Amino acid sequence: MKDEGPKRSAKQQEEHLMTHQARSREESSAGSTEGVRRTSSVTLSDVARLAGVSVSTASKALNGRDQVRAETRQRVLDTAERLAFRPNPLARGLLAGATGTVGLLTGDLEGRFSLPILMGAEDAFGAGELSVFLCDARGDTIRERHHVRALLDRRVDGLIVVGSSTDPRPSLGRDLPVPVVYVYAPSEDPADLSFVPDNVAAGRMAVEHLIACGRTRIAHIAGAATYAATTDRMKGIAAALAEAGLEPAAASHTGAWSERWGRAAAAMLLDQGTELDALVCGNDQIARGAVDTLRDLGRQVPHDVAVIGFDDWHVVTEGCRPELTSLDMNLEQLGRNAATALAQAIADGSALSGGVRTQTARLVVRESTVPLT
Repeated sequence: MKDEGPKRSAKQQEEHLMTHQARSREESSAGSTEGVRRTSSVTLSDVARLAGVSVSTASKALNGRDQVRAETRQRVLDTAERLAFRPNPLARGLLAGATGTVGLLTGDLEGRFSLPILMGAEDAFGAGELSVFLCDARGDTIRERHHVRALLDRRVDGLIVVGSSTDPRPSLGRDLPVPVVYVYAPSEDPADLSFVPDNVAAGRMAVEHLIACGRTRIAHIAGAATYAATTDRMKGIAAALAEAGLEPAAASHTGAWSERWGRAAAAMLLDQGTELDALVCGNDQIARGAVDTLRDLGRQVPHDVAVIGFDDWHVVTEGCRPELTSLDMNLEQLGRNAATALAQAIADGSALSGGVRTQTARLVVRESTVPLT
């Protein structure tokens, strides 16, 4: 049998681990020919081994549990300090018995609004070393209930529910054993925590930009009138016009969220003899359709009519001629904020505060709104 030599003392183990860390840091700073940085971090198992206790006892000591004797707790804390062991808040939550998993439930996995939200949420969860179970209910309430039960059976630590539109949606209820955060579509229950884009402020921002470009006769082509995004943006548009002492060039035209509707609505405005020098369009597709019609009818964009859209969907904004100014609704950040709030609640073991938190849009200026000279 191979002679493994004498076992290291706790002091020797500590010195060995710290020497290994120092060497790893040197190697990391030096880099490698393949561009891969090698890192090493102290784990809870390292602390437990060097303190001469079990991992469970080390966890209890670091979390201030009463089941650990004072001298044992102090020994664990001293060891953690010497090894520079610093669990982040999420890690402390995991040590306290959480599974380190969360459920992401969406009603429209293929939707271009859902994907950036999911990317932002996953990014935040990944930073906290939380794993994600993703489920697509496909807009079906029965399927959604099934997914919720399945996720709870897996003992997830929390849920994020992503809507397919900004219209309020039914709450999952208050009797769930884990915290729940709603994103994009707010919960109908004000006691729930929801994260949504600020569409009122976005509508205001669009008009303020057009006014700053020297435009005063501003019309609005919107999507479906029944959508919360439409009505909220109308509020912002009306407020910005009123504050500037301006009247809308025409009543808002509402219809589909499509290029075809944008072309048709722009034609209607011009056929009605509407004097306009700017258009606020409900999304980028509507805006591109409007630009096509304006060009076909002899109006130059942006010289004669400036055009602005919403969503900053690059395949549309950069494919438009001229390239389209748009409001980026910051959906990745929206998902990131929701995930951060949920992760903090999991780590702290605290209840989520209710209410609606909004995310400000970002104006992306391109050629379709060049200022008048």
